[in-house]
Amino acid sequence: MIVIDGQPLTCRQVALVARGNLSLELGDEARRAISKAAVSIDAVAAGEAAVYGVNTGFGSLSQQRIAPEDTEAVQRNLVRSHAAGVGPDLPEEAVRAMLVVLAASLSRGASGVTVKTVESILALLNANVTPCVPELGSVGASGDLAPLAHAALVLLGEGEAIFEGERLSGAAALQRAGLSAVTLRAKEGLALLNGTHLMAGTCALALHDASGVLDRAVDAAAMAIDACRGSAGPLDARIHELRNQAGQQLIATRMRAALSGSTIGPDHAQNDPRVQDPYSLRAAPQVLGAVYDALHQSIKIVTDELAAVTDNPLVVSEDELVSGANFHGMPLALAADAAITALCHLAGIAERRIFWALAGHDPHSGIPHYLSPQPGLHSGLMIVQYTAAAVCNELRALAYPASVGNISTSAGIEDYNSMGATSARRLRRTVELTRDVVAMELLVMAEAIDHQRPLRSGDALELLHADIRSIVPPLTEDRSPAPDIAAISHLIQRAAEEELQ
Repeated sequence: MIVIDGQPLTCRQVALVARGNLSLELGDEARRAISKAAVSIDAVAAGEAAVYGVNTGFGSLSQQRIAPEDTEAVQRNLVRSHAAGVGPDLPEEAVRAMLVVLAASLSRGASGVTVKTVESILALLNANVTPCVPELGSVGASGDLAPLAHAALVLLGEGEAIFEGERLSGAAALQRAGLSAVTLRAKEGLALLNGTHLMAGTCALALHDASGVLDRAVDAAAMAIDACRGSAGPLDARIHELRNQAGQQLIATRMRAALSGSTIGPDHAQNDPRVQDPYSLRAAPQVLGAVYDALHQSIKIVTDELAAVTDNPLVVSEDELVSGANFHGMPLALAADAAITALCHLAGIAERRIFWALAGHDPHSGIPHYLSPQPGLHSGLMIVQYTAAAVCNELRALAYPASVGNISTSAGIEDYNSMGATSARRLRRTVELTRDVVAMELLVMAEAIDHQRPLRSGDALELLHADIRSIVPPLTEDRSPAPDIAAISHLIQRAAEEELQ
């Protein structure tokens, strides 16, 4: 169980809810904070002063006053009118991540919703009712409006949802799950839509997975040193202490640990006349260390957002609401764009090691051309490098920062948007593709390690090699590498998901 009590969430908790069957419960402290803020909203709604989103229209229509008797209707109309998304549905886990981030934000008692509304969001998650939410529609400011509106429709008994594997109307899904629809009070429609919850939830999931991909990328880089009979000398701790970059030192330490116990390295040192290896082997700690630092900075920003209230206006005291722009997604947009760039370098240097291992340039490596069982008759893993190159090209296209492409909305009153939902979606795809490149490197290096026998790699790497061999047999004749790549990619993802068990 996770208790939603106004406390910060973590990326791991978001992933647990998105991918698991955890029970969620609203805590007592959150109930008190929510109820207190709802009283403030009721007072404002009954007053004479114009307060945005409570007794006014929305966006550029904010100068239009709403009569007290129309309070419920305007909130319901807001949800309906903003559900304007297009494209394929978001993955169910992305919608669940969005909903738990939404519930946590509302639970902090600054949005003015009712306890019943927050409990209804948690009830959807607990019952595994997942709103159908089109992928495109958010510009990353004023909140993830269109995606959140599609989710909120289901709370109203409208829209569509997935329940027990079936796509149903929102009303039918609620009925079959034993849930009831919500009637929105003052400001509640706005509070449900006005936040960075899709961006934050998607980034949390992607960065949780990216950490696992980086772990295996470090192992793959270490395996490549032994597989290609490279030198472990560039991993010397004194080199990295002199650089004074924390991530670089950490990665070098982990690579040294992975290679501990290797008999390939000492044999190479005695019998190889080469002085230096290519950058893709020699500079792996410098590159992957920079990737580590960039990813962890992005994780910090997303984690901070998982403790945030991103609604507008906000209840800051019993009798005061203030308008601002916490819904603006620029912190997340920049964090996602930076993480994408970092992962492009992770994949890019992995592809270079794949190329080096397969190209046959090094007569001292002990590796046959393309790792072919019989070069010429068999092409071996030649085309794996082509595929890695194609994926890296795709990654470069994804790396163009979405956050620099502003388009004004709402008749110009919302004149600078973050496009953070696009950045987050691209990050999710980038993690998937990067995982595939790391899988290709592990496929190639596991095969290359076999050509170093009877010598053995580091103890940790031999365990990884055994895991790979349990799902992918050695290459004795040409076969399609695609199932092998997919199996290793699944192995990497499964390791990340097992951390959630």
